[in-house]
Amino acid sequence: MPEANAQYNIARPDSLAVRVAARVRAKMYRDFVRECGVSSESTILDVGVTSDQSYSSSNYLEALHPDKGKITACGIDDASFLERLYPGVRFVFGNGLELPFDDRSFDFVHSSAVLEHVGSFANQNRFVNECARVTRKGFFLTTPNRWFPIEFHTQLPLVHWLPKRQARKALKAIGLEFFAEEANLNLVSRSELRSIGRKLAGYRVRVLQRKLLGWPSNLMLVGERLAN
Repeated sequence: MPEANAQYNIARPDSLAVRVAARVRAKMYRDFVRECGVSSESTILDVGVTSDQSYSSSNYLEALHPDKGKITACGIDDASFLERLYPGVRFVFGNGLELPFDDRSFDFVHSSAVLEHVGSFANQNRFVNECARVTRKGFFLTTPNRWFPIEFHTQLPLVHWLPKRQARKALKAIGLEFFAEEANLNLVSRSELRSIGRKLAGYRVRVLQRKLLGWPSNLMLVGERLAN
């Protein structure tokens, strides 16, 4: 079986799945700007940037956002090349479970398809709390919808609809041990995102969705900090 790349994916860079993902991510960038009210003066922390340079949609925020000097890119991968590729962007090593920034350091926090890779549900709660901690105005976090028929990372249909324990056993049985580990892939549903959002004090939180062929393919957890 092919090995997962830095994008936690096995799809070929020239595949239809990757081209479709690029279009969907471009739409989610526009959702981010619109839903959060991002302006040319807004400072942005992008949590979970990747070292992958083979996919056109890798690190799409840095590619698409016109105000490069307002972006701080943060991740556990060495993505320092972003500073050369997009002059003005600053790269900082950091883990989303314990971000190396003070409270309210940025206007907005953005994170694309990272939540499903931080491990347990407790870790997912911790990740969202960290993103909420370091923003002054709000956050925008995307993740694939568990109930979309095709699982984007493995390219398999329906297996991920099984109870999670059974789904992990099935992935191991067909040689996808990497994706069978909760630490590497833990898909979430809309109800689980809502559950995480309800626990955040001081925020108005919404769960939005981006559809593909009429079916919700990606979920967006959008948080707006309330005045206090």
